Amino acid sequence: MAGWGNLKEWQKFVIMLLVFSVAYFLPINSPRLQGAVIESYSMLHEYAREHVILCLVPALFIAGAVAVFISKDAVIKYFGPKAKKWIAYSVAAVSGSILAVCSCTVLPLFAGIYKKGAGLGPATAFLYSGPAINVLAIVITARVLGTEMGIARALGAILFSIIIGLLMHLIFRKEESDNKDENMFTHENEDSRPLWKYAIYFFSMVALLVFANWGKPMEPNGIWAYIFNMKWIVSGIFLAIVLYITFFWLKKDERLEWVDSTWTFGKQILPLLFFGVLIAGLLLGRPNYEGLIPSIWVERLVGGNSIGANLFASIAGAFMYFATLTEVPILQGLLGAGMGKGPALALLLAGPALSLPNMLVIRQVMGTKKTSVYVSLVVVMATISGIIFGTLF
Repeated sequence: MAGWGNLKEWQKFVIMLLVFSVAYFLPINSPRLQGAVIESYSMLHEYAREHVILCLVPALFIAGAVAVFISKDAVIKYFGPKAKKWIAYSVAAVSGSILAVCSCTVLPLFAGIYKKGAGLGPATAFLYSGPAINVLAIVITARVLGTEMGIARALGAILFSIIIGLLMHLIFRKEESDNKDENMFTHENEDSRPLWKYAIYFFSMVALLVFANWGKPMEPNGIWAYIFNMKWIVSGIFLAIVLYITFFWLKKDERLEWVDSTWTFGKQILPLLFFGVLIAGLLLGRPNYEGLIPSIWVERLVGGNSIGANLFASIAGAFMYFATLTEVPILQGLLGAGMGKGPALALLLAGPALSLPNMLVIRQVMGTKKTSVYVSLVVVMATISGIIFGTLF
């Protein structure tokens, strides 16, 4: 029994007791629990089929290419602590208008530029703007939920990315200064390959990601519908360009390094991502399907324009997972059930940019403290924006 004086032995005992208690008291015959478990795996199944191959895998390859082919000096020049602020934050803030990605697909891209030496401010501005400033999603928001909601979402997302990035920089400026001192003395060998080849290479990969994931528009006619009908032809063209560059412009050792870098990001991100999707599905379910938390509770809590309603909408949106463009029909249903316009905007500004899977991966990339501050800033600003919008409209 001498071992019982060891704290670790007590920790093991408590864990075993908790596992036993859950197994013993778990209401396995409860229809709600059974439905929530089914929803958990259904969400994972849906995510795997609709978002991994066309969204996440291309994003992982782009992140791997960033890590291998973009020099640390170049990242530091445009996104580093000593970069001109207006350039760094302008580029980061509008990046989402190019990348039609969700809160999880943007993660490998964020991890790539952050680990290359990007300043915390521009990197987090990019992290927020990537999924938040989606041109197609904003257009659909305006058409389905109203012009004022679409405009508010667009302006709010752009301002959010800049303000959150600046605040993250100010809050952690001492660490930024230390990183700056370390990074500024890093020099890499000059690359003989011309810059225009890299430009075509990365543009083609980003274009492939964008067009392969182009969502079907609400209207059957118009420019968005035309692009949707041509998406696979355009995607095929850019895929052919990427393959040509890969086998004719890149050296064998560069290709191997690219694949190895992509795999490094994949094994870091995918396990946490899938686990987070399972938990999100278990707790909240999918649209029109129940998780452990009844949807009626959500609807009752986000009616009107109180601080509590906007705060709850921000927090709920932050933890829920929204695939690209799915937030619009979800909100359409919630608004029809009595959700206030202020909480709706709060959810729009917090939801697409955050999710439980997203938080788990961000924590691994930049640590618990910075992740907590980042998530808190998004939630607080979304809440304030929702209150203002709800008051005006």
